[in-house]
Amino acid sequence: MLLAIDIGNTNIVIGGIREDEILFKARIATDRTRTSDQYGVEIKNMIEAFGAKITEISDCIISSVVPPVFNSVKTGVIKVIGKQPMVVGPGLKTGINIHVDVPSQVGSDRIVIAVAALAEYQAPMILMDMGTATTIEVVEPDNIYMGGVIFPGVRVSLDALTSRAAQLPGISLDQPKQVIGKNTVDAMRSGMMFGSAAMIDGLVERMEEELGHQCTLIATGGMAQFITPLCKRKIILEKDLLLKGLNIIYKKNKR
Repeated sequence: MLLAIDIGNTNIVIGGIREDEILFKARIATDRTRTSDQYGVEIKNMIEAFGAKITEISDCIISSVVPPVFNSVKTGVIKVIGKQPMVVGPGLKTGINIHVDVPSQVGSDRIVIAVAALAEYQAPMILMDMGTATTIEVVEPDNIYMGGVIFPGVRVSLDALTSRAAQLPGISLDQPKQVIGKNTVDAMRSGMMFGSAAMIDGLVERMEEELGHQCTLIATGGMAQFITPLCKRKIILEKDLLLKGLNIIYKKNKR
């Protein structure tokens, strides 16, 4: 069984994969203060909570966009499984042609998602990952990664709004009933949810105008299931792109 781990700014996704099947998926909070021992124990507990055994793990692959946490998680994994994990980064074969100014600056999670999407869909495509940040990137035919945009995620925007505006309360991000809110909470909820959907609609339209053609739209990430139904364009929801992509990259570089 392959242990696949993606370290994000808010959550660390842990998955167990055997013969391309995701056996389990878990999330733990990303905490910059935790030690390698603490991460090791938590990862071990998660694996066993889903009925898997440490002895079943044949290898591990890790991607990370949080450098302060990466070493702690990596060391914790080594202590638990006794193997040096494969790390997504320069030097690994991905099959992606990265056409940006500084390829090494592209987040590993964005490449992993592109690899997974290309395994199931035809380019050209526009990929969206809605987490702590919302990223939108373009992949053209011949597996060419063109770049994209990054803006604050829905929860980050909401946290910034409520911390800066004294009279605006914290709210849950439930789906709004209508665009025009009749009270403060409904107005905030509409602004966050419909506003994010409208931003995505507008950016996709501008990207496609710049490219000169339409693209297949694919979304993943924690907020995608709530925002994509509010968008005007059809967007394919793929919840497990990160784990699928890590599995594909592992197989391309298997030791």
